[in-house]
Amino acid sequence: MIDGFSERRIATGEVELNVAIGGAGPPLVCLHGYPQSHLTWRKVAPALAERYTVVLPDLRGYGASEIVASDDAHFNYSKRVMARDVVALMAALGYGRFFLAGHDRGGRVAYRLALDAPERVAAIATLDIVPTLENWEAMDYRRAYSAYHWQFLAQPAPLPERLIGSDPEWYCAQQIGAWLEDRSATDEAALDAYCKAFARPGAVHAACEDYRAGYTCDLEADRADRDGGKKIEAPLLVLWGAGHDGKRSPHFPKLWERWATDLTTMPIRSGHFLMEEAPVETAAALRGFFDARAGVFH
Repeated sequence: MIDGFSERRIATGEVELNVAIGGAGPPLVCLHGYPQSHLTWRKVAPALAERYTVVLPDLRGYGASEIVASDDAHFNYSKRVMARDVVALMAALGYGRFFLAGHDRGGRVAYRLALDAPERVAAIATLDIVPTLENWEAMDYRRAYSAYHWQFLAQPAPLPERLIGSDPEWYCAQQIGAWLEDRSATDEAALDAYCKAFARPGAVHAACEDYRAGYTCDLEADRADRDGGKKIEAPLLVLWGAGHDGKRSPHFPKLWERWATDLTTMPIRSGHFLMEEAPVETAAALRGFFDARAGVFH
């Protein structure tokens, strides 16, 4: 579904990932969020591929990637483990260092990778997230209402699995629609692909485990780093969907300040799905940021 990209499956040693690859030049990994797949990059990836070798994996448990067994500590779906998947994937492709961008859950994997393996990341961009710990600590009743899924999906199994499992494709479509400011931004083919992947046996449980990790081991990792004063060493671009009225999520820049040594922030006139709602602006922001740092690969 992405012009100029081919798909393959790559075994990392712990999981088999579905990956779309296109373009040529310095390596750039782009990670998707919940409840989607690498297809969320379909409008942006071709522009990035004019300058970069763009690698679009489906995270473990999502899209067409392998659904691995869960564990009582939810560590198998932690961002630390997902970040390890990305490092292993890029090593299998012959890259020890790369640019990195992540939206939503993929953004959490991206910043965890930058903290855990700084030698791998030449520069990083996060799209429409703040660190997991900051998100939980800043959550008031308004935020809890609009982001109810954080609490719901993290409930002990099998509560959310049973409820979502009655009609997973409807739930997936409903969630994506609720987070779009421009509902025409997601075409029917992409939405159908998201929903069918979400309805695979075990995929709903995998997504819930992702959010359970976000309430447990991901929080512990963030707290240890923040308390220890550890920061993202690579240049960091924070993009966020500021809404079409420019008033959405004004807290994004402030909440990132204590996590980075080299921080750039930029609002995009969009809802949550920047790559689908404002692909031209999002691609331009990413290109400008990474192009200015591409010399590290020469």
